[in-house]
Order: sequence, then C-alpha cells, then structure tokens
Amino acid sequence: MTTSAFGRVISADCHITEPPTVFDRVPAGLRDRAPRVMTGPDGGEGWSFDGSPPKRTLGVEAMAGAAGGKASGLRFDEILPGNFDGAAHAADMDRDGVDVSIVYPANAIHVYVDDDREVALACMRAYNDWILDDFAAAAPGRIVGLPLLPVDDGADVCVAELERVVAKGARAGFIPGNPVRPYHDPSYDPIYAAAAGAGIPLTFHRTFGGRPTEADWDELVNQQVTVSGTVYRFFSAARPFTYMTYGGVFERHPTLRVVAAEVNCSWLPFWAQTMDQCFDNPFYRATGGVRIDRRPSGLLGENLFVTVLDDDLGFKMISTGLAPELADCSMFSTDYPHSVCLWPDSQAHLARLTAGMTDDDRRKVLAGNAERVYGI
Repeated sequence: MTTSAFGRVISADCHITEPPTVFDRVPAGLRDRAPRVMTGPDGGEGWSFDGSPPKRTLGVEAMAGAAGGKASGLRFDEILPGNFDGAAHAADMDRDGVDVSIVYPANAIHVYVDDDREVALACMRAYNDWILDDFAAAAPGRIVGLPLLPVDDGADVCVAELERVVAKGARAGFIPGNPVRPYHDPSYDPIYAAAAGAGIPLTFHRTFGGRPTEADWDELVNQQVTVSGTVYRFFSAARPFTYMTYGGVFERHPTLRVVAAEVNCSWLPFWAQTMDQCFDNPFYRATGGVRIDRRPSGLLGENLFVTVLDDDLGFKMISTGLAPELADCSMFSTDYPHSVCLWPDSQAHLARLTAGMTDDDRRKVLAGNAERVYGI
C-alpha cells in the first residue's frame, strides 16, 4: 500500500487505454468483425470499429507521462504501460500516493453504438473478462474494474451480464452516459433491482457511451474532442440526476446507488436547492408524472454520488461549512491517465484542496465514500 500524508486515498475515476488484445476473447467466428487497432494517417495508433482508419488516434485519453503532450498521434509504445497493464497501473498509483483505483473504460464504449449487436455484446463480455481477470487481477484489492453493462439490449440480457460479472467479483457496473432510453424509464427497473440486490452501484462517466443527444462540439462518437465539450460535460449529470429523482427511480429502488464520474461537486448545492424548492411548491402536487415522497436533497450521499478532481470551490464549500452535505457524496479522483489528470502530483493537489477540512470530512472524500459505495 502507499504512504500518503492524508491517510488512505482512493481515486474513484481512473481509466485504461484498451490494448490491442482486449477483444481476444471474442469467439473465433466473430473475431473478423471485432474492432481492432490500426495506424492512422498521423502515424499514431487508434481503434477502428468499422474497418476504416481510426477517427482519432491515441492522445488526450492517454497523455499522462507522454512526451510532448500530443492531443493525438501517439502509439502504444509511447504511452505509459499503466494504461493497459494492471501491475504498471498499480506502480503508477504508488508514485502518486493512491491506494485504490476505480477504473473506467476508454475506447470500448463505442460498442454501445455498434449496429452489429451480436459482435457488440461479444466485445462487451470480452472486455469485462479482460478488465476483471487480467487488468484488475494483476493488483488484487487495489484495482476496481468497471464492467460494461448492455443496458440498451434488453433488461434480460443486461441482468444476465450483471449477474455474470458480479459472480466474477465485480464491485460495480458501468452504464453509458447516453442510453437509448432515459434512465428514469421503468424498463430499467429489473436492472436497478438486480444492482440493488447485489449491493453494487451503477456508474456513468459524463456523456461517455451511447449516441449523443446533440451533434455539436460535444460529440465523442465522431471523436470531436474540444475544450467546449470538456467544460460542458462537467454539467452532464444534472439531467439524469433530476429525471431519475422525479421519475421515481429511488422511490422504487431505495437502496440503489448511482455514481456520476468526473462532474465535480460545486454545482450540487444549487441543484439540491432547486430540486427541494420544486418539491415544496404546491404546484408540484397538481402536476402529472410520478409522485415522490423523499426530499430530493436527501438523496445526496445516500443514492447519488459524484467524483471530483481539483474542484477548488467544492472543497472550499466543504471546509467552510457552506455545503457540508458535499462531504457525504463526493469522491476524490485523479483521472489518470487523461490530459487533465492530477497524476503524479495528487499529494500536492490534496494539500491545497483539503486545507481547513475536518479529519472526518477529509477521510470521507478521499476514501470513506468510495469504501461504502463500492464495498472496498
């Protein structure tokens, strides 16, 4: 384990960069239709999902430690092995003072929009076996891999995969940020019941996965990565949190826990205030839709959680007592190995961010919340 001046540190949002072998477990009869790594026009390597040259080669998603900080055009031999090798990932955690890493996918999310669903499902299962049996297993107890759940392929298919990965030791399930149906749709109830019954959270990462709702700069399917999209995605949890709450999801599944990754926390007090004001307004009683009895702000830290990077305002709200509820729903993250990651300087960031926080609040944000949500 690492030695940190702040006690145990869990990074609740890290990533991998899938190696060329990630889909080797796809059945032989489907393998020629599976995605593969190809060289792009810029000389870098990237994933092709349709047999044509990759839309974008490795770059911002694997930039940590890469010389020159190229937004794209990198090859696998130019990025840190911690992107795709679990033992190397753990070594990079040691360098940063991180004890446990909760690991999200990268390019594999594109299987959510693959029209060939037979291959897509085979790729999901192959990825899930790789992240659990190969990557996380290289550092037992220190890496929590998030398997992909096929939420758009029917509840029966999704529940079957959820049960399969839980039996293999999964501590959570990844769901796409842009599902075909919104997450307050009752068709998801069997999935929510299965997750709650297994005691695992469901977690989405910004607008990661699925077809975007708007074709603009924030368009990850076509790899249109811009600073505008990066900023916008910090606010991408407001809609699903709101609609799931007023859609009655947590009325029907009171123990379900949902984590929104890389959205920070300083927007949440205004969200909670607005949700409670609408809940208290008599007009709400006369409108249509699902009637809820739980006060929305009470879901924070019980059902709804977020991961945070260097959210200076959010940490200040906790340390000054302006929004103490944030200490119960926020989980620190480094976002290794992305371009905005705090690695390898997390200890310096934490010294600034947690200044003035009580020991109890600091422990919750740096480890305690992730411990209870993920059962670590």
